[in-house]
Amino acid sequence: MDFVEVLKDKKELIWQEIENYLQNPLPLKGKLKIPQKYQKEVDYHWQMVVDYPQRKGKYLRPTFLLLTAEAMGFPEIKAIKTASAMQTSEDWILAHDDFEDHSLERRGQPTLQCLYGDELAVNAADALHIIMWKMLRDNEEVLGSQKTFAIMDEFYQMLSKTTLGQTVEIKWTQENKDNLTDEDCFFIFDGKTVYYSIAGPMRLGAILAGATNEQLESIYEFAKPLGYCFQIKDDLLDLTSDFSGLKKQKGNDIYEGKRTIMLTHLYKTIKGSEKEKFLVIMSKKRAEKTPAEVGWVIKMMEKHGSLDYGGKLAEKLAVEAKKIFNQKLGFLSKQPAKDQIISGIDFILQRKY
Repeated sequence: MDFVEVLKDKKELIWQEIENYLQNPLPLKGKLKIPQKYQKEVDYHWQMVVDYPQRKGKYLRPTFLLLTAEAMGFPEIKAIKTASAMQTSEDWILAHDDFEDHSLERRGQPTLQCLYGDELAVNAADALHIIMWKMLRDNEEVLGSQKTFAIMDEFYQMLSKTTLGQTVEIKWTQENKDNLTDEDCFFIFDGKTVYYSIAGPMRLGAILAGATNEQLESIYEFAKPLGYCFQIKDDLLDLTSDFSGLKKQKGNDIYEGKRTIMLTHLYKTIKGSEKEKFLVIMSKKRAEKTPAEVGWVIKMMEKHGSLDYGGKLAEKLAVEAKKIFNQKLGFLSKQPAKDQIISGIDFILQRKY
């Protein structure tokens, strides 16, 4: 089964809903309506707000959400608003993330802060954040009050853990910690990737379908190895791939000093004069590191087996995720959604972007 085609089909459905929320900037009425003479300012504000959503991503998270709901027999059409809110959350989080990391590119184009400056980029992300909550609030028309609030509670938990993961990653990067273990990296991944990218979307789909607490716990158990695999693969692609032509600069995580499994492995294995040079490079800020230095670090990862270590670990985690899926997620039984979820596991490990 071609999971890329599944992503494409779901993206088209979800984008139609997101676009509805992006067509009417600031739909205020009566005395709240913005005077016409300020329309230029409104248009300028809105072109920043819609920028990242219009670039579109893989739509992996909302696709997992829809597939989980469908695999439990819940109508896709009633899950679209929740899936749209999930995707919109990604777009405002990425804008904040790019600002925090001083990133230069997003989806093949300059990041929002490179185009408009830090302050306006963060503000545009805040506006998208507001739209996300509006989508969730509008769910009441489709789901009723009880399920709407249950979905919003899950968003609260998911986003709370995501921001904690971001805090820890930034803190350890700023401190230039060089004694981290795989377990420490997994702690960061738990919030940023396990919950936000896998467990959260799937749990949201399951909540829509009336899942039990036991079923929600099983989804999280499955999501841990798959989320770890997702993040390791993402970090490996940063070191080795141009993301199918969407990224000009390899090694962004090295420029930023992010604590990845591969970097942690290199800290533990590199010795002597190579380690001295490595520590000097990693002590520099992003703007101080040269492409040659970043390229050298990647070569050291190749030489000392760090890339190979990450790749094999990702494969092992994908196998573990499939095992848990087969043993504990039998309630995801409706076809073709069940097989599409399984194909998504393979996509996460084998993807090129």
